[in-house]
Amino acid sequence: MPKQQGVRAAGSTATTESSQAPAELPHTAIGDDVPADSDPVPGRPSEESTAQPDGHAPEAGAQDQAPAEESTHERILRVAAEVFARKGYHGTGVAELGDAAGLKRGALYYHIGSKEDLLYNLSKRHVEEALARGKRVVESDLHPIDKLRALAREHIKTIAARRDEVIVVLREMHALTGKRAKQLAELRHQHQDLFAQVLQEGVDAGVFRSADSVAVMSVLGMLNWTYVWFDATKSPLTPEQVADKITDIALYGQLLPTQRRSGKRKPNSAEADQE
Repeated sequence: MPKQQGVRAAGSTATTESSQAPAELPHTAIGDDVPADSDPVPGRPSEESTAQPDGHAPEAGAQDQAPAEESTHERILRVAAEVFARKGYHGTGVAELGDAAGLKRGALYYHIGSKEDLLYNLSKRHVEEALARGKRVVESDLHPIDKLRALAREHIKTIAARRDEVIVVLREMHALTGKRAKQLAELRHQHQDLFAQVLQEGVDAGVFRSADSVAVMSVLGMLNWTYVWFDATKSPLTPEQVADKITDIALYGQLLPTQRRSGKRKPNSAEADQE
């Protein structure tokens, strides 16, 4: 099989479940033809769904444009993310960071405080960004299916834009200690809660089966793992397209529409005994 461009090989909160069968998701959401004049299907990517949660279309390149002038602090964070992602936190010395940032040791310490402070500051940055983007989605009036898709898009856009930082936080966050470790964990839990809230909205609306920790962590796991194999600078897919594909898997699995209409999962032994 030819290697896909832009893809490389890989190296709890809500616990409520609906006791009722979920309402059937629209069969036209994946692969079916929809008349041009038909109403939009909830959850199906459309031109309107590319708008921001406030209804305004995003400006081209607005999220990814670099500032005209980079401050010393920003340069240190950027360089540290690049070096830590390549060599690891423990494999990188302070002198090496100073050389990469063009600063002497004393000047570097003046800006970062300590090496662990540096790790914490660059680790929390993408989580805070993802949290801010996600809150705007959760607070919108979107249908739960569209809200989950929009939340996934914002998450993947953040990962794609700050891939080095994501690599560092997922690989090196165990190096944080004390207050820093607790603060980063709290930020990550707040972001996780956004997905739990959207899934619970879908359960309450009768369109999602579950909002328990397995469902939440499974969706987040699929999205987070893109840092390993998705490189937005090389892939023919955009971050939004990747997010849509992952959302479709989370919503509809791998069954084709015709199979979803006719096929039903057989109950396991425990479920059969309950019946």
